[in-house]
Amino acid sequence: MAFALAVHAGAGTLQPEKQIQPFIHAGLRAALLAGFAVLADGGTALDAVTAAVVTMEDNPLFNAGRGSVLTMEGSAEMDAAIMEGAGRRAGAVGGITGPRNPILAARMVMQRSEHVLLVGEGAIRFLREQGMAMETPDYFVTERRQAVLLAELSRRADELNKPSHDAAKAQDSKHGTVGAVACDKAGTLAAATSTGGMTAKLPGRLSDSPLIGAGTFADNATCAVSATGHGEPFIRWVVAHDVSARMRYLRETLDQAAGNVVAELAQVGGSGGLIAVDTSGRITLPFNSQGMYRGTIGVDGAPMTAIWREKLT
Repeated sequence: MAFALAVHAGAGTLQPEKQIQPFIHAGLRAALLAGFAVLADGGTALDAVTAAVVTMEDNPLFNAGRGSVLTMEGSAEMDAAIMEGAGRRAGAVGGITGPRNPILAARMVMQRSEHVLLVGEGAIRFLREQGMAMETPDYFVTERRQAVLLAELSRRADELNKPSHDAAKAQDSKHGTVGAVACDKAGTLAAATSTGGMTAKLPGRLSDSPLIGAGTFADNATCAVSATGHGEPFIRWVVAHDVSARMRYLRETLDQAAGNVVAELAQVGGSGGLIAVDTSGRITLPFNSQGMYRGTIGVDGAPMTAIWREKLT
C-alpha cells in the first residue's frame, strides 16, 4: 500500500535571509527523509512523524526544541503533541523546559500515563521519573533567538511611543511551529506538532500545538492534521478537528475541508496554515499567509519542499 508524509516548519510573514534559505530546505528534506526511512521499512505512521519532528527539533533554524523562541523573560517554554489515528491515542506536554525533544516527551505521556496533557513542573517531574534525558535551560537559549527577542521587545517599546498601523503584520511574523503527518502502509494515520510558541510571549502561555483538536489531530476515519500559525485563533476555531469534522459530516474531500478551514480562518484574522493526509495517502498543505515552510515525500523517496507559494521542488 502507498504511504506518504508531509512536514511543516512554520507559517507567516516569512523573511528568511537569502543565505539561510538553502539550510531551511535542507532541514525540511532531512525531516522528510527521516520519516521516509521509517515508512519505507514498514514502520508505523506514529514512528515516522516522531522521527521527522525530532529532526526539526534538533535544528536551531526552526521554532521547536533547540531553536525555540523565547518568552519575554528570556526563557524557552515548549509545547508538543502527538496523536495516532487508530483509537485516537494522544499525548501532549505544555510549558516545559528540559527535554531535548518535546515530541518524545509528548509520546511518553501518551504511552506511559493515563493522561493526554501534562504541563509545567508536573510534566517535568513525570518525565524525570520515566527516565527522559534532559538538557540544561541554556541549551535552548541560542544567540539567534536572543537577538529576535531583543528586537521584539524594542519594537514593543517603540509602540508605546508611536502606535503602529501594522500590528497585525508584526504579530504574523513572530511565531512558528514544526509538525508532521503521515499515512503508513497499513493505512494508519498520525500527526505530531512541536513549538516554542511566540517570541516574547507571557510565561505560562500555551499554544494550539499541544491542544488536541486545535493544532494536532488524527483519526483513521478522516485525516491527520498538524497546524502552524498564530495559535490563539487556531484554538478558538478548533482548526485541526474542524478539517476532520467537515470530512465526516459534510463529506468534503481532504482538499476541500482543509482549504475551507484555512480560508475561513483568514476571515477572522487567523494567519497560518496546516498540513493534512488521509488514509489513501493524499496530502494537502493550504495556508493563508505569505508563506509556509513545508514539504512532502511519498513512495518514490523524493523529498519536495517550498517556502512561499512556489510549487514544491
